[in-house]
Amino acid sequence: MDENVEGKVKNEFEIYEDPLCIQDIDNISKEESEKNEEPILIQKEFSHNNYFKIHMRTHAGGKTYQCSQCDKAFSQSFDLQIHMRTHNREKQYQCSQCNKGFALKSNLVSHQRIHTGEKPYQCNQCNKTFAHKGTLTIHQRIHTGEKAYQCNQCNKTFAQKSTLTIHQRIHTGEKAYQCTQCNKAFSVKTNLISHQRIHTGEKPYQCSQCDKAFSQSFSLRIHMRTHTGEKPYQCTQCNMGFATKRNLVNHQSIHTGEKPYQCNQCNKAFKQNMVLKIHMKIHTGEKPYQCSQCNKAFSAKHQLISHQKIHTGEKPYQCSQCDKAFSQSFDLRKHMRTHTGEKPYQCSQCNKGFASKHYLVNHQRIHTGEKPYQCNQCNKAFTQKSTLSIHKSVHNGEKAFQCSQCNKAFK
Repeated sequence: MDENVEGKVKNEFEIYEDPLCIQDIDNISKEESEKNEEPILIQKEFSHNNYFKIHMRTHAGGKTYQCSQCDKAFSQSFDLQIHMRTHNREKQYQCSQCNKGFALKSNLVSHQRIHTGEKPYQCNQCNKTFAHKGTLTIHQRIHTGEKAYQCNQCNKTFAQKSTLTIHQRIHTGEKAYQCTQCNKAFSVKTNLISHQRIHTGEKPYQCSQCDKAFSQSFSLRIHMRTHTGEKPYQCTQCNMGFATKRNLVNHQSIHTGEKPYQCNQCNKAFKQNMVLKIHMKIHTGEKPYQCSQCNKAFSAKHQLISHQKIHTGEKPYQCSQCDKAFSQSFDLRKHMRTHTGEKPYQCSQCNKGFASKHYLVNHQRIHTGEKPYQCNQCNKAFTQKSTLSIHKSVHNGEKAFQCSQCNKAFK
């Protein structure tokens, strides 16, 4: 080649060597390796000065491109440009299926797999497939047991960085996600999204067996157990099964007698926090749940739902042993004890067992002598409300019980 031409080409494609990057050449020939006692080393090379400058920043720690909106900095202007889209909401890549926009083309490609169902990333341990490489990486930690992210406050470890970030908010008390409707704040974005459905009324999770829909996916999973009969939570004392862990915990208090939730107004104690909250409305007089049919108001939502079945006549809870049906699930549970003979409520004084708590409470008054139901006419007191009702007919002359044969009436 002509010397002038050779010089021109050399200047145009100048080689830039990094003195800090020394790499072993593993693929040298056998003859070359035998000639050299020391391993052959080569400096990392770049064909363009710009690439060389960018690379050198990895050693210097230089991130010269600073975001004007936040504290983030980048070593390349291109990375800063992509980052700026998170602030200006520029979404130039649009999905042709649902018109959703994305700031990055790679995000669009990942999103499109929702429509195509493509899952190109497969776990080599269990053959499970995933739409995203990151999800596969997280999944593989189930097999390896790796928990690479550690909390610097309590040393608890996590398989995912996002889980660590959420956990750290326990220590900081940070609640970064705020509802625009009621200003309630949450530490996790998914909790905010779930909460917002209270305001919108959205119920995206539909039961495939019936018409019921739910605002939360876990509510649908629990509901599906009413169709499958699955009861994964079992009591270690009596082997009774439950569809939810909360129902199991509530049941276990029957055996322990524990009542950890106490009213600060009257010192009455309860097994469940929810029951305490409902009880507190007795003191405040609050009844926020009103029937649209008769305007009767209730302190608890479940009381309103139960009441509404009086108007609809609905009895969705059917006994599997006989033809009886009930409007309330707890009525069905009580009824089932007539078939099973179960008596889970036991008197601590005489060990007598009862099918319902109501019967136990009435029985215990034999031991205590308590007579809470008093006649407002003659001040006579009774242990049961039903006995008081019968007694009142003495004063008003009412004869509530009539013979079907001769129509004679009795008090």
